Amino acid sequence: MSLYDDAVLVLKGYEGQEELRQAYLDHLGTHPDGLWKACRDGHITASALVIDPERGRVLLTLHKKMRMWLQMGGHCEPVDESLRSAALREATEESGIGGLTLLPGGPVRLDEHHTPCAWHYDVQYAALAPAGAVEAISDESLDLRWFPYDEVRSVADESVVRLLEATRARL
Repeated sequence: MSLYDDAVLVLKGYEGQEELRQAYLDHLGTHPDGLWKACRDGHITASALVIDPERGRVLLTLHKKMRMWLQMGGHCEPVDESLRSAALREATEESGIGGLTLLPGGPVRLDEHHTPCAWHYDVQYAALAPAGAVEAISDESLDLRWFPYDEVRSVADESVVRLLEATRARL
């Protein structure tokens, strides 16, 4: 199955955010290249909030280009077989943590936002950090830090807060 076919199936199966979900599907319907950074009208991206439920905290990256505390994520790559694998790859690369596992049940949320390169139609997952996980900053980050759940609102924007709330509701 191609990444495009996987994305369509994931979005068709996603329950909630009906209007936004349909906008993602419409985007893919009119842009066969809508998963790739080269699509200037916007592209599907995949992200994952790295969470440590045992210690009640999340790992956020101070994104180098956006200069904001965000979850790990980014563009789909040709090596990605699915949106899940893209989200897991991005989370692993940007956190430096091996052994992450995505929370079952598919995407946690969808979030559409404008970036310097184009509109991002982000498909957001949650990744569970293994016990004793040690993070390592990547070249895409200015900083990488664990935040207790109750501090996220003071450092991150509403999209990250909503993602954390949806993730906690699923745990």
